[in-house]
Amino acid sequence: QVQLVESGGGLVQPGGSLRLSCAASASIRSINAMGWYRQTPGKQRELVATITTARTTSGGRTNYADSVKGRFTISRENAKSTVSLQMNSLEPEDTAVYFCYANVGVAQVDYWGQGTQVTVSS
Repeated sequence: QVQLVESGGGLVQPGGSLRLSCAASASIRSINAMGWYRQTPGKQRELVATITTARTTSGGRTNYADSVKGRFTISRENAKSTVSLQMNSLEPEDTAVYFCYANVGVAQVDYWGQGTQVTVSS
């Protein structure tokens, strides 16, 4: 079982910035990809951004939702099982619970964090 621990959520005004971080209990050598999804009440969880690791042939490849391109940046620390999401120019529509995600091992099992609330409001 892989544990994912998120930090960095909170309340910010429109146009502001927040940085989310997530640490996984698994070795980076077993992780295929990490990333972030978000969910609002009554809606399905949606992709925000993901990044692959050196374990995959496309190591370091990033993928973003169209709605966050140019505003959010996902990154990893080399040799560490951590992922961060720098969120700039935040909009009220970005308000959601943000979940850290990791895809692990040959079996490609998905794991999820407990979620952290991001609220963009004046």
